[in-house]
Amino acid sequence: MKGGETKAQSKSTDERLKTRGKKAGKKAAKDPNKPKRPPSAFFVFLEGFRKEFNLANPDNKSVGAVGKAAGAKWKSMTDEDKAPYVAKAESKKTEYTKTMQKYNMKLANGTSTAGDDDSDKSKSEVNDEAEGGSEEEEDDD
Repeated sequence: MKGGETKAQSKSTDERLKTRGKKAGKKAAKDPNKPKRPPSAFFVFLEGFRKEFNLANPDNKSVGAVGKAAGAKWKSMTDEDKAPYVAKAESKKTEYTKTMQKYNMKLANGTSTAGDDDSDKSKSEVNDEAEGGSEEEEDDD
C-alpha cells in the first residue's frame, strides 16, 4: 500500500512543482523608480575599508578576502569606533524613509485617481480653451 501512496504523492509533488514554476514566472516586475534600501552601518564601514584594503593589497583579486578582513576588523572594533558609521547609516535611513514616503505618495496619487484626473483635466482644458478663445476673439475686434 505504501508503494501506491508514494506514487500518488509523487504525482501531486510533480504537479506542485509545475505550478510553482508557473507562479514564479508571473511574479510582478520590480519598479526601477523605487528607492534603494539604505546600507547598514557595516556596509557604510565597508565602503571606506575596501579602498584602504585595495591600496594596502594591490595584488589581491579576491572579493572574499576583502569581506573576511572587513568582518574581522568590524568585530574587533569597539562601539565607540563604530559610532560614526552607525550615525551615518541612521542619517541614510532617515533620508530613505522620506524618499519612500514621497514614492508611496506618488504611487497612491498616480494609481488611485489616474483615470479620473485625466478626464477632469481634459474637461477643464476644453472649458478653458473655449473661454480663452472667446476672449481672444473679442480682443481682436
